[in-house]
Amino acid sequence: MITGGTIDYVEAKREKEGDPKGISIDIQITSVKVEGKKVTVKYDYKVIYNEGIGNLKMSGTLFADEELKKAKEIEETFKKNQRLPDDFAEVVLNTVSFTCGTNGILVIRPVNLTPPIMPPRIELSKQAKSA
Repeated sequence: MITGGTIDYVEAKREKEGDPKGISIDIQITSVKVEGKKVTVKYDYKVIYNEGIGNLKMSGTLFADEELKKAKEIEETFKKNQRLPDDFAEVVLNTVSFTCGTNGILVIRPVNLTPPIMPPRIELSKQAKSA
């Protein structure tokens, strides 16, 4: 269960004038640290505005409390595959998406870019789970 988090870095940049024809959103899990039941997840969130119009970058940390067995599974899966277990990944990705999407609205306005629209809830498909 996610218990909290911080946004540690924010950058919003307009590269050129114009209206973007779309955006790409990328969320990367950069590290996972487990101490007993406490899980710390570091992430990078990036919004790229098409046509090179601009970008939004945010980095942060999420904190979670999990059952000891689940915490060990999270640690082992990340060490082995650089992935999170699917059920935990859905929670983490949705939390990052919501946190950065809502805070990104405030950050992106001073550089006069369209705020990133809150994407729908992320659910991993069976195909992604087996990959």
